[in-house]
Amino acid sequence: MHKPTIVVVGNGMVGYKFCEKLVAKTSAFRIIVFGEESRAAYDRVHLSEYFNGKSAADLSLSTEAWYAEHDIVLHLGNPVQEINRSTKTVHALLGDTFEYDYLVLATGSSAFVPDIPGVEKEGVFVYRTIDDLELIKAYAPNVKKGAVMGGGLLGLEAAKALIDLGIDETHVIEFAPRLMPRQIDSAGSAMLQSKLTDLGLNIHLNKSTAYIGGSHKIDALHFNDESALAVDMLVISAGIRPRDELAKLAGLHTGTRGGILVNEKMQTSDENIFAIGECALYENMIYGLVAPGYEMADIVVNQLTGGSKLFYGYDMSTKLKLIGVDVASFGDAFITEPDCRTIVFEDTHKGIYKRINLSTDGKYLLGGILIGDADAYNMLLQTVNNKMILPPNPEDLILGSRGDGEATGAGVMSLPDDALICSCEAVTKSAICGAVNDGATTVDSIKKCTKAGTGCGGCIPLVKDLVAGTLKANGVYIKNVICEHFDYSRQELFDLVKIGQIKNYDVVLDHFGKGDGCETCKPVVASILSSLWNEVIVKQDTIQDSNDRFLANIQKGGTYSVVPRIPGGEITPDKLIVIGTVAKKYNLYTKITGGQRIDLFGAHVNDLPAIWEELIDAGFESGHAYGKALRTVKSCVGSTWCRFGLHDSVSFAIEIEDRYKGIRSPHKLKGGVSGCVRECAEAQSKDFGVIATEKGWNLYICGNGGSKPQHAQLLATDIDKETLVKYLDRFLMFYIKTADPLTRTATWLNKMDGGMSYLKNVIINDSLGIAPSLEEEMQQLVDTYHCEWKEAISNPDMRKRFSHFINAPEEKDPSVQFDTMRSQVKAKDW
Repeated sequence: MHKPTIVVVGNGMVGYKFCEKLVAKTSAFRIIVFGEESRAAYDRVHLSEYFNGKSAADLSLSTEAWYAEHDIVLHLGNPVQEINRSTKTVHALLGDTFEYDYLVLATGSSAFVPDIPGVEKEGVFVYRTIDDLELIKAYAPNVKKGAVMGGGLLGLEAAKALIDLGIDETHVIEFAPRLMPRQIDSAGSAMLQSKLTDLGLNIHLNKSTAYIGGSHKIDALHFNDESALAVDMLVISAGIRPRDELAKLAGLHTGTRGGILVNEKMQTSDENIFAIGECALYENMIYGLVAPGYEMADIVVNQLTGGSKLFYGYDMSTKLKLIGVDVASFGDAFITEPDCRTIVFEDTHKGIYKRINLSTDGKYLLGGILIGDADAYNMLLQTVNNKMILPPNPEDLILGSRGDGEATGAGVMSLPDDALICSCEAVTKSAICGAVNDGATTVDSIKKCTKAGTGCGGCIPLVKDLVAGTLKANGVYIKNVICEHFDYSRQELFDLVKIGQIKNYDVVLDHFGKGDGCETCKPVVASILSSLWNEVIVKQDTIQDSNDRFLANIQKGGTYSVVPRIPGGEITPDKLIVIGTVAKKYNLYTKITGGQRIDLFGAHVNDLPAIWEELIDAGFESGHAYGKALRTVKSCVGSTWCRFGLHDSVSFAIEIEDRYKGIRSPHKLKGGVSGCVRECAEAQSKDFGVIATEKGWNLYICGNGGSKPQHAQLLATDIDKETLVKYLDRFLMFYIKTADPLTRTATWLNKMDGGMSYLKNVIINDSLGIAPSLEEEMQQLVDTYHCEWKEAISNPDMRKRFSHFINAPEEKDPSVQFDTMRSQVKAKDW
């Protein structure tokens, strides 16, 4: 039986998706695919992860064997050069000619390269394919200053790539007056710019490049305002240009500014030729995201198999993380009053900007923008797309509910059955819930049977919520697993690692996990390993927190803070002098903090070991301000000096801080010891607080400051020092063993069944029979304490990492400048 032949021109994500959808629906066609690149289809959405260790194989969407298994003839590195519509044939580069019954153009787009003099110079690249990335990666070791032309989505992704390659000074050049002008408004862009600047990126707006300097190799960018910027490398990511040259040669209709004209069936001006993806122009719109391309592929498959599905445009809402910063826009993001009502929340301290646009009657959500915190994006998008009635206080959508209920009613389970959860694969709520009812109870199994979450991955949080909600509705126990790679809770994995005496992430993954791991489970396992074995954090294959990498907190402008431990806030005059001497020598800003420490800010990364050496020689240790560990135990002056003091709070605070210093936990820990009920050490706002009484000490636990302050609760009254330390050992170890990742003690207690009554029974009454083991495990951690600064400077291999430039380890980053301390600013300047 003769099968009609479909020739697919282009083997990118959309071309591959067309083939996948077609073979899943029918075997009635003979399929021939032509790809310009030498490799099969790969994931361009996550292209920047190539610089984070992912290989081309990791990014691959399929293998050549998959095409063979489905009788698809694949031609790689052999692009189509000509289409003859009269004979219905295509002619490829290597000389072959093939007949077609239907032709699908999935030629995608190319990087837009402005016509700037010097653009052909060495050191100038585009950011589009894996081949481009390999060229950039090979050139980067010789680069000190890199620049990216373009401040849109692709440009900021390219900037992240340069940072990941270790280029210390990275600049973004944008022609428009703001970043991401097509996705976010001016206020949101300003917030994004501030966040990116804090992370060390240099942003240049309203800049038009006149020419690229250098004889044969780039050495500078020269702008139309007569300014210049010295750079060693330029990556052009200024937009895309639809690949429509084949269509033009074949006489197909194209847009005046590029793109192959298509109708709602994705047909071109030739009814036997379709165009999908970034090469297709529908109603003067090029859709530059993968989800609409997948929808176009589905439309063509539907048309070829006798269906009537049509394309009427596509929602361009998007959420992504740019260099660690959440950015999202959804619905009608740019509509303004009086056509809508607008609610805006802005927190410049945390770098958060949220804007939602409501209908003029206040009933419906029209769209919005989220910068810095986009956790609510999925539900906000669903609220827009499904025209859901807003709650009485719509500001709760971005501020969170201030009452007992949820801001969005019943959450994801309240969505209609036809709500589109995964736009990339067009998977609805009913399809996901149906899969759960049929036995797919994990995200991985949902991916396999529905393909939800296999595209950009942005819908995964909603998929998880739907799985959990459906299981709960069915009366099924829901297991709190770490992520898709570990089918265990943190507590379960903690016990397994302990029993197995495992001290390496890869071994943990091999024994108890699957796949390659992710950014969710790696820090969790690092936390478990450090909490169990108390080894030097930077010796681990993975780290719990990014600041652990250099044993210091990164600050604005790319410098670091140095925070020596000052137990109980007590310090000798000699040690004060050393801190002042070090601060003057290394030009550091000093600050006495609320935790009774002296922080030194503005340290260059290559100065850190030398600073630590001088401090360690004077008797200081690491204050672990960078880690999820004990920070401080604050004290008042106690009975030694205060006429109201009942006991020596300073000595006891020092004893407690020295006992628990360096012990890693799910989140940071803070303590306080007050010498009387006047509470000068603010002990009741700490994770653990001790207050002197006439008969002994009161112990309070699970208080937190921060964005959601909560007072600690009384655990025991009028106890002696020995009993208090014993209870603290039990409490802290129980928290370390059972808390979820990145959970403060207050939140841990709030989620605990039985609350404080249960916790008292465990700690004081030993209701679980584990008190002796908790005390023993804590003592093991106490006995294995080490100063991580001292370990780092004593190990030559570890010390090597503390340099700005590999080929010039002593050279400092010239972009980092030190601002005069406030105390040195004249009064008239305040």
